[in-house]
Amino acid sequence: MSLNQYFWANKDRPIRKWAHYLPLYERYFRPFVGRSIVFLEIGCGNGGSSQMFKHYFGPAAKLVSVDIRPECKAFEDEQVSVRIGDQGDPAFMQSLIDEFGAPDIVLDDGSHLSPHMIRSFEYLYPRLPRDALYMVEDVHASYWADFQGGLRKPGAFMERVKETLDELHAHWTRGELPETEIGRHTRGIHIHDSIIVFEKGAFVNRSDQFIPNVEGATRW
Repeated sequence: MSLNQYFWANKDRPIRKWAHYLPLYERYFRPFVGRSIVFLEIGCGNGGSSQMFKHYFGPAAKLVSVDIRPECKAFEDEQVSVRIGDQGDPAFMQSLIDEFGAPDIVLDDGSHLSPHMIRSFEYLYPRLPRDALYMVEDVHASYWADFQGGLRKPGAFMERVKETLDELHAHWTRGELPETEIGRHTRGIHIHDSIIVFEKGAFVNRSDQFIPNVEGATRW
């Protein structure tokens, strides 16, 4: 059963998702199915989301859900660990890594406040293993003042995303922009309606190949 099928057939704990998220989850999460991974979900919702992902990834996966609401502890089971804390607190995030190891996938569906989204990303992303994913959803909230965002507003999460695009290409700025963790260890940044996916990976071979090397051929 796919995530899409599970979602529409769900009769257990409520799950709230935008419909176009479901195929994106499967697109990016499929390579991790059946593996022994750590999946960190920021934001417990009503507890149904962790059950959906537990079903999808399989019994080898360890799911960690975090929320600021103490009542979310009731969503814990033999495969889902729930920890209560503030996603904007680096000490709390480090405690999760200390307990469970660095996550292979992070799904930020937490407060949707731009400062929290930025703090979580900037702390966790450099600590993810190679071949990891960092997905942030509901980034449309970054455009809303009541979520401490706004169109082209400094400090909004989407403005931070735009900066990461430059960091990914720092290698080509001829020294104008220093290379960062994102530039050195990111395969791609995928932008969808309301979802951003950072794909962490090994060194990218940027060598310029010209096959066959025909004399007089133009490279540019």
